[in-house]
Amino acid sequence: MFSGIVEEAAEVVRIEKEGSNINITMRCSFVDELKIDQSVAHNGVCLTVVSLNTDGTYTVTAVQETLDRSNLGDLKPGSLVNLERSMKMNGRLDGHIVQGHVDTTAVCTDVEPLDGSWYYTFRYDFQPEMAARGYVTVDKGSITVNGVSLTVCDPEADSFRVAIIPYTHDHTNFKQIEAGTKVNLEFDIIGKYIARISALSNKD
Repeated sequence: MFSGIVEEAAEVVRIEKEGSNINITMRCSFVDELKIDQSVAHNGVCLTVVSLNTDGTYTVTAVQETLDRSNLGDLKPGSLVNLERSMKMNGRLDGHIVQGHVDTTAVCTDVEPLDGSWYYTFRYDFQPEMAARGYVTVDKGSITVNGVSLTVCDPEADSFRVAIIPYTHDHTNFKQIEAGTKVNLEFDIIGKYIARISALSNKD
């Protein structure tokens, strides 16, 4: 379980293909604190640390299902990946409840500078059956973009905007996002539960 508060934007060092999987090797400031089998969110995708390397890096593996649902297949050496270790249950929930299970991808369609901050617009493939199951955005609701917990502005059926402050811009990979960039989305789990309960109730 995560909160969407990114700890660091780590640099990809190596990408190695292994069958249909890819092994992603990264360098971050807290690599000495990681352990094998530990869960870490990478651009919002929960992945398991599979090796700690002698060059001060660590490696995770993404399977084909993950690659199909996320932007991890687009990574290359030099790419920045947003990292968050799992929540401690005795800490504050500064963002919102994030599972690390990416629902779909979206494409950035516009970046609008706004006197020191930015508005980013994202568009995704709208599917009515998925919307009925809670895969939607609502005004002032929560959305996870590349693992970052954000507040929705101006939601449409297939798009929304988020406002990015300088700190978020500088400490995450939002500084690499531009029009045409693919990002990972995780919709709010509470909205999914409400939609599911409502659908089951309407069957009675």
